[in-house]
Amino acid sequence: MKQIIKCLTIILLVLLSFSCQKFVDIKRDSTQEFIETISDCQLLLNNYSDMNTGYPSDGEASADNYYLNEAGYLATTTTAEDRDIYSWRSTAIHSSAAPQWQTPYRIVYFSNLVLEALTKIEGSEQSVKNDIRGQALFFRAYSFWQIAQLYTKPYSAVTANLDLGIPLRLSSDINGKSERGTLEQTYSKITTDLLEAVDLLSPALTVASRPSKAAAYAMLARVYLSMEDYQKALINANAALKINNQLLDYSTLNITSNTPFDRFNKEVVFHSLMTRGITMNPGSATNNTGKIDLSLVAMYDTNDLRRSLFFKANSGSHTGSFRFTGNYEPVTVSTFFNGIANDELYLTRAECYARSGNIPESMADLNTLLRTRWKVGTYKELTANTADEALSKILVERRKELLMRGLRWTDLRRLNKDSRFAVTLTRTILGETYTLPPNDPRYTLLIPNEVINNSELSQNER
Repeated sequence: MKQIIKCLTIILLVLLSFSCQKFVDIKRDSTQEFIETISDCQLLLNNYSDMNTGYPSDGEASADNYYLNEAGYLATTTTAEDRDIYSWRSTAIHSSAAPQWQTPYRIVYFSNLVLEALTKIEGSEQSVKNDIRGQALFFRAYSFWQIAQLYTKPYSAVTANLDLGIPLRLSSDINGKSERGTLEQTYSKITTDLLEAVDLLSPALTVASRPSKAAAYAMLARVYLSMEDYQKALINANAALKINNQLLDYSTLNITSNTPFDRFNKEVVFHSLMTRGITMNPGSATNNTGKIDLSLVAMYDTNDLRRSLFFKANSGSHTGSFRFTGNYEPVTVSTFFNGIANDELYLTRAECYARSGNIPESMADLNTLLRTRWKVGTYKELTANTADEALSKILVERRKELLMRGLRWTDLRRLNKDSRFAVTLTRTILGETYTLPPNDPRYTLLIPNEVINNSELSQNER
């Protein structure tokens, strides 16, 4: 109990400090004096509400998995900023730094506190210190990557040394000047942190909210995929799946439930949640905001259990639409799972195999996943004659499997560079049609006004 009280005291001090700050960081204060032992460090990292929740959701809000009808668009709960984000206005911007920017940087701050404290703690078992350092490095890299998916251009090896990155806060002290640096520096730091974490973390998965070696490998696979480094993505996806390759059997789940998936189910490698996105709220059959795109619903076969598990038909004034019930978090609000699960890893590895020309392995991974998603005895193995055919089938299933997980925006940014998979997004509301062409500058969101007004950071171009 004393440890819990001490942890809460540290958290409270940090939150109070953040309330006095206007953008990225908080000033060094007496918080550090409370972190005296290895147990203190682990308690900080174990704080689920501060380390595993509140990751940015504006990417998912901007993607094409859902839509708003006029009632949802005009609802009093939908702010003018929400409407601008939804319709991809060139002027779309948040006035406040919280939560899309500030909350993930707060996770970075906690991580830095632990990393700094570890250098001063003596007498503890080195393996324990190593594991905690690995956890902190994972959380920092995880947060940096989430921020970069919204506020930097998509990674391109050709231009990464010229494109702007994000502020890489590597200290808990605000005295250092925040600078954006280059995109290459951003991704280099993310991968460096994760590679060190891989060497330090325990392979044992104690609970899915705590970073593990498998989680670090899995995150490296996700990061390298977003960088279009498919060889390294393959290596790391394979390493993660060697540690844990379990998949849920969807035929054992309750298809009538509005929350059919357990938190920390056996498929989850690392559990985290996005901050709640008001426009995406699934709600109930008669009271919901975000509705799943009907063309997406139509992509699922009637024997595909994902159709019944992921979507439920709405009723009343919402008849004819569907809400999302496939969250790997048992809630009916838009606090969506954006962590890492093995289905993502199978799809990543399958895509990388296809891109390397290994058709048998790519289709083997795809079929291994899909067999667990269909009604028993109804699934027919998919085949491909060419690597391009395999890749196309895998990307279709990636679209169907990973919706509302905060990944679609990153996939659009990545795949839009390839004319075979590029799409123009379209939304029509109140008689006006909005479009987002491939590779448009609006795929990089504007940094919140509060950040720009209280710093010397450069705003993204429009």
